Amino acid sequence: MREVCVVDAVRSPYGKRRGAFSGLHATDLLGQVLHGLLNRTGVNGDQIDQVIGGCVSQAGMQTSNLTRWAWLTAGLAVEVPATTIDAQCGSSQQALTLGTGLIGSGLADAIVCCGVEMMSRVPMGSPVPADGSLGTPVTDAYRKRYEYTSQFDSADRIAAHWGLGREDCDAFAQRSQDAAARAVAAGRFTSQIIPITVTGNEGELTVVNRDQGPRPTTIAGLAGLDPVNGPGGIHTAGSSSQMTDGASALLLMAREKADALGLRPLATVHDTILIGSDPVLKLTGPIPATTKVLKDNGLTMQDIDVIEINEAFAAVVLAWQQEHGPDPARVNPNGGAIALGHPLGATGAGLVAKAVHELIHGDGELALVTACCGGGMATATLLYRS
Repeated sequence: MREVCVVDAVRSPYGKRRGAFSGLHATDLLGQVLHGLLNRTGVNGDQIDQVIGGCVSQAGMQTSNLTRWAWLTAGLAVEVPATTIDAQCGSSQQALTLGTGLIGSGLADAIVCCGVEMMSRVPMGSPVPADGSLGTPVTDAYRKRYEYTSQFDSADRIAAHWGLGREDCDAFAQRSQDAAARAVAAGRFTSQIIPITVTGNEGELTVVNRDQGPRPTTIAGLAGLDPVNGPGGIHTAGSSSQMTDGASALLLMAREKADALGLRPLATVHDTILIGSDPVLKLTGPIPATTKVLKDNGLTMQDIDVIEINEAFAAVVLAWQQEHGPDPARVNPNGGAIALGHPLGATGAGLVAKAVHELIHGDGELALVTACCGGGMATATLLYRS
């Protein structure tokens, strides 16, 4: 199998719901990120073999293969085909997995893997009309096999199973906010962010170049929030990922292709997987995904320098930490989705961008990226700094 390199890894700033990007079309946001990615690397659009994009809520502006529309909206080569996939929260990381397979097998030399989610304009649940006119994904036949649980149900059950209380989850949320605030203040994300131009109602142009999610947070403030599942619940809006607008993109190439173009990659993809996990607890998948990817490659947690695990809910990360025992300082060192946001289809590639650039900033060698996915799945990717 050929060596697959990450030539560059970028993302938009993450916009809070109804924030700076709420008037943008999804193809405009992703298109600007795609254009910025190629501009940074000096690679022409016609040198790309395929574009693979992730999106979860494929309704309205996010339907009809939005990855193709975004590519064309950015003014890039019409000959380049595109595909849009849905692996829930792991969508753009699964795009990386598919791109790695295509390049590694010799079916392609250069692939852009990306993702986008405009949660301000296409909220979660949009593909399923409330009137039931198009049916629902979960049927009676499914319910005979598995209990159907909401994301918050699963998160609170994970907390109970691993002995995590409200205070544990609030403390983790505080850590995420504090780490993100430090990272933003230090310009830690500058190397990975593509500034986004937004046109206002009067035609004025604004350039957004910072994440909007981090906010002043205190333990007392977190403790005052009501649990989503009511009295006795664990997770609140403060210990859960934020609904967010964002896009991300990765440029993958075969090593020989990158060498021929005179490009110096940031990292290599050592391994990358998507697994199935318990569909009732739903969010525990990063535990077995991490076990598998480490075992398959003869590694231990102590070999990993940077870990990016999606903070869908605080208990997801805390349970994973109990099982794998990492150095907490290496886990989401610049904050995670609780502080920065979780733009579903863009999150996976966004986590890869965070991990790759943190390896460089921190002079690390090996990164792990993992995320739980709706329906009981999980991703895991190992990246070596080039």
